[in-house]
Amino acid sequence: MAVPKKKVSKARRDSRRAHNFRVTAPNLSVCPNCKSPVLSHHVCPTCGQYQGRQVINMEPEAAAK
Repeated sequence: MAVPKKKVSKARRDSRRAHNFRVTAPNLSVCPNCKSPVLSHHVCPTCGQYQGRQVINMEPEAAAK
């Protein structure tokens, strides 16, 4: 059975695990319709368009009631 010869310090252990905790910022692109930032391959949350066509009807909620 494999047994470690020496204790691994907390710093060495944590530096070995550190690359798993890196968080990168999402890649944002610009909506060609309303020029607001939008995630790639997602519907624009402000205008509701995806690849030049209207996917979600973005009417105000007050008019819908």
